Amino acid sequence: MPLTFYNKPALVAYVTCGDPDLATTREIVLAAIAAGADVIELGVPFSDPVADGPVIQRASERALKNGTTLAQVLTLAAEIRVQAQSTGLVVFSYLNPIVRMGLEKFCKVARAAGVDGVLVTDLPLEEAGEYLQAMGKHDLSPIFLAAPTSPDERLRRIAGASRGFVYAVSRTGVTGQRQQLAEDARKLVKRLRRVTSLPIALGFGISTAEQFAEVGQFADAVVVGSAIVQTIERNGGREASAVGEFVRELTGVPGESSRAKA
Repeated sequence: MPLTFYNKPALVAYVTCGDPDLATTREIVLAAIAAGADVIELGVPFSDPVADGPVIQRASERALKNGTTLAQVLTLAAEIRVQAQSTGLVVFSYLNPIVRMGLEKFCKVARAAGVDGVLVTDLPLEEAGEYLQAMGKHDLSPIFLAAPTSPDERLRRIAGASRGFVYAVSRTGVTGQRQQLAEDARKLVKRLRRVTSLPIALGFGISTAEQFAEVGQFADAVVVGSAIVQTIERNGGREASAVGEFVRELTGVPGESSRAKA
């Protein structure tokens, strides 16, 4: 079912679950929500995260060393849902962990846990037929990535298959912070507006309050990942409070905010 963004721009905050451990991830997520995050992307650690830059790669390595699994991430989602009834929860994963669990089982458990949507970063739309069928059966929103290099017809198909929101990639390449946003980002959002009425969230490389505000002028939501993961990495022992402070810097929210809900 669609996610509704009440804040404009909304903040979609990514965390790698299990880094530094699952209990701390839970506190980090709750701190981010209290500081104004509207949607949480729960990153499933994977051994070959080809779409991610070095910051998230290191986080995945640490989480895997802790034994973090997809099943544990879904349990974490259920725990978060108990305390955050209206915050959007999206599982962000590579395809392999989902296949290993079993697509049908994954969708059933995710929906029972209160997950709203799923983004499988390495699943091409052209190969997603069975996945889309299972997602629809369990009332989960599939979210697909739209790149600046995608032709208009492919953007149309990506938008048509997506539910909740479309994730616009600000530039080609892997995740990671950048000093400046590519002009392609604004052009991509404009192109997507022509083919969908879904909210558009822009991500990859956004790491400062200035960039957050800039993106908010033309996109519905801003995805921040590597900068949050790096904040966690640099603030051992006070990860949750550090993330809360950083999220408030991005959003300008002094305390709790209204949140996205399914």
